[in-house]
Amino acid sequence: MTTQSIHTVSPTTPPPDADAVLIAGLKAGDGKAFEDLLALHGGRMLAVARRYMGNEQDAQDALQDAMLCVFRKAHKFEERSRLSTWLHRVVVNACLMKLRSQKSRLESDIDPLLPTYDDNGHHQTRVTPWDTGPAADVEQSDTRRHVRECIEQLPVIHRTVLLLRDIEQLDTEEVAKLLGCSTDCVKTRLHRARQALRTLLDPTFGRHYEVT
Repeated sequence: MTTQSIHTVSPTTPPPDADAVLIAGLKAGDGKAFEDLLALHGGRMLAVARRYMGNEQDAQDALQDAMLCVFRKAHKFEERSRLSTWLHRVVVNACLMKLRSQKSRLESDIDPLLPTYDDNGHHQTRVTPWDTGPAADVEQSDTRRHVRECIEQLPVIHRTVLLLRDIEQLDTEEVAKLLGCSTDCVKTRLHRARQALRTLLDPTFGRHYEVT
């Protein structure tokens, strides 16, 4: 498999029995099944990797690692969950492993994006409600895309916590285990990540936004 092959695959919607056929082929070591896996799921899984890595080449590399892992360990898939769910988990784990190997990138400073307070504990800049008028809901896809773009601007370690908690909806204990840190550390990073995301979204929306 090459990086280029992953990049050029266009996602399609699999027929109802496609997963069962793919799983059987992967467990048998069928190369054609692996090609079909990329055709059916590669595009969506690359989108997942991009959210975590924030860099196209790193996302491609993480996806390649994940797909090779899937091919090699397909015999361990117990089919108690959907194939897409398993793929998603493998891709996220591959991204986390790659991020852990890039410690210097995990240490980016988030402070410039955090709110500042005066001596009395009040915001130094005015916090205004966000626009809830009809125009705010005209293009929900545009809104989601903008939120994703702002999430990608967060320092890697804070973006990762935010994605795992607010997008993947893992609980605090699960995130702490994945990242190898304490639950208190996860809570602190998540709080700071949400504050920073609010700062990035304020110019566009001007009201508190909750990631879903």
